[in-house]
Amino acid sequence: MAGGMAALRQGGGHRLGSVAFRQQKWKSTVSVQAKMPPCNFVPEKYQSYSYERMLKIREQNVSPALRTFYKKPLLLHQGYMQWLFDYEGRRYLDLFAGIVTVSVGHCHPKVTMAIQKQLARLWHTTNIYMHPSIQEYAEKLTSLLPDPLKVVYLTNSGSEANDLAMFMARLYTHNFDIISFRGAYHGGSPYTLGLTSIGPYKHGVANGFGCSTTMLPDVFRGPWGGSNCRDSPVQTVRKCSCSEGICHANDQYIEQFKDTLNTCVPKTIAGFISEPIQGVNGAVQYPKGFLKEAYGLVRERGGVCISDEVQTGFGRTGSHFWGFQTHGVVPDIVTLAKGIGNGFPMAAVVTTKEIANSLAQNLHFNTFGGNPLACVVGAAVLDAIEEDHLQKNSEDVGTYMLLELAKLRDKFEIVGDVRGKGLMIGIEMVTDKDSRHPLPTEEISEIWEDCKDMGVLIGRGGLYNQTFRIKPPMCITKKDADFAVEVIHTALERHMRRVAAK
Repeated sequence: MAGGMAALRQGGGHRLGSVAFRQQKWKSTVSVQAKMPPCNFVPEKYQSYSYERMLKIREQNVSPALRTFYKKPLLLHQGYMQWLFDYEGRRYLDLFAGIVTVSVGHCHPKVTMAIQKQLARLWHTTNIYMHPSIQEYAEKLTSLLPDPLKVVYLTNSGSEANDLAMFMARLYTHNFDIISFRGAYHGGSPYTLGLTSIGPYKHGVANGFGCSTTMLPDVFRGPWGGSNCRDSPVQTVRKCSCSEGICHANDQYIEQFKDTLNTCVPKTIAGFISEPIQGVNGAVQYPKGFLKEAYGLVRERGGVCISDEVQTGFGRTGSHFWGFQTHGVVPDIVTLAKGIGNGFPMAAVVTTKEIANSLAQNLHFNTFGGNPLACVVGAAVLDAIEEDHLQKNSEDVGTYMLLELAKLRDKFEIVGDVRGKGLMIGIEMVTDKDSRHPLPTEEISEIWEDCKDMGVLIGRGGLYNQTFRIKPPMCITKKDADFAVEVIHTALERHMRRVAAK
């Protein structure tokens, strides 16, 4: 499979050499800086410590493992819907949503009002007593999942939810081995770290006993992939030789999955976990039909199938409420976090009655999971998604933005791939489309910093930190998308001028 669309074209002109072009003179097509859409929200005046004192406290009293973005870390003061405000009152369009966590908007009025009412009523009881909100929320949440996924165990974070899902899979099947994709992120706990397969998250301590990784079916960076492989408005620029209804890339990746089953694990396994679209790895999508075949192979081995919906759930993909639905599968266990609480710490494991019963044979307790505050927040988030039509907005604005970003891919040789579905988008940066070598980190960082300086906050991801991650609050508008695309366009233009000047 060939890697590329012929290189950068300007104004319908001729092909310009990939790497060599980067040393040529760059003529900008952007004349003015993008204009930020208006916002009628006025933030409160910042009244806490000075920036310098905050930075000093951070260095002295906050764990160095908790790293910050940007050369000069942002000191954020307030948020409203898709906007963030720093201590000086500067406004930013948030395209990363607290790492794909703010689903319905910062300080969404409905969610804020719900938690304020509950704060005055009841905070905490633990699960040794009943309180109304856990039953109300469990019924509301499970009504959105297909049969037989009707039993929920509420936890506090995605790592905790995936940790519990692993435990339940092993208890239910009486098997131990679990398979995950390379490039996957399923948490940072000692248990889930065995499933996470991104080098920088791996610490030099024993982990991963009973966990095996399999080849990631990445149709852009992997060995196989073409121009009609993935469920996205934007396909790769790689050539495709497949005929109607046949995907050679999918067939090859399934063979690799079978090879893992035949060589790396016992004849019976506990399960297989996957994200419907990989999040931390940069919105990586698999060939259409892959998960359906993989689920069948796993179940033949006695394993259960776990869908990690921590980033893809709650309408973010647009066409469906849950990411697994885009693959035409029904998992045995679903894990939820991040957008479930719009920034409030909560998570969930949803499964079948039979699998849930396996955990009830002995004691298992969670002090804060399902607390009154969390359940009220979770219910308000579901209401906001429905009332504000945020799933439809994710589809409409996300598709629009993907198609606009694809124009930048067609223009700039260093934009190797634009991919995703709904408001879960990745922009993979390369030295050139033919080699697909990651763009050097320092160059990506310059583009990233420029976007921030122009008022747009985006994430980073990928095995080489080479992919920009766009996963905003689901309330953003097409005008916001236009602004963001124009800012990214300007940042790319500036980068090309810097390279040409060297």
